[in-house]
Amino acid sequence: MAVKIRLQRHGKKGKPFYWIVAADARSKRDGKYLEKIGTYDPNQKPASIDLDFDSALSWLAKGAQPTSTAKAILSYTGVLLKRHLDGGVKKGAFTEAEAIKRFDKWMKEKSAKVEKKIEDVKTALESNKKEARDREEEYRKKKLEDAKSAAEAKAAEEAPAEEAPAEEAAPKKAAAKKPAAKKAAAKKPAAKKPAAKKKG
Repeated sequence: MAVKIRLQRHGKKGKPFYWIVAADARSKRDGKYLEKIGTYDPNQKPASIDLDFDSALSWLAKGAQPTSTAKAILSYTGVLLKRHLDGGVKKGAFTEAEAIKRFDKWMKEKSAKVEKKIEDVKTALESNKKEARDREEEYRKKKLEDAKSAAEAKAAEEAPAEEAPAEEAAPKKAAAKKPAAKKAAAKKPAAKKPAAKKKG
């Protein structure tokens, strides 16, 4: 029976979550499997991989063939390197102690790279949040300035309109006073002339 190490899809639409399984090559992608050896969550940054290292190594030793994606995951976690080093020990290329030393060195370097990647992602996220806050603050200030300018322009338009009726009202009042003065003059009785004295 040909065995494959492959991904089995779970999760909801748009957010896949995978099981890493050893399954018969003839079974369906999401069908029966022989053993679940880990999980893979691509929704996180960086992607989260939880793998049973010894179980994966055991299935490879038995001849299981990983798919391209599963192979990339096994390489990323160091399973393929460990298998390669174990093969070197069996052939007598180097001792088991040397193999362990090489593997530990690789794991330390890999862990450092993963940690750096996580820090870079966090830094980028914080930077994006800061830029978003700055853009929002800038937009808010601009909106307040535009509203202030609009209010000042409106006030400037209304001021001349209020002065013009006041200026028109002043001549009307003056004109109204003149007829009143004429009427008063007309009503005032004429002064009587003194009577002439009779002679003799």
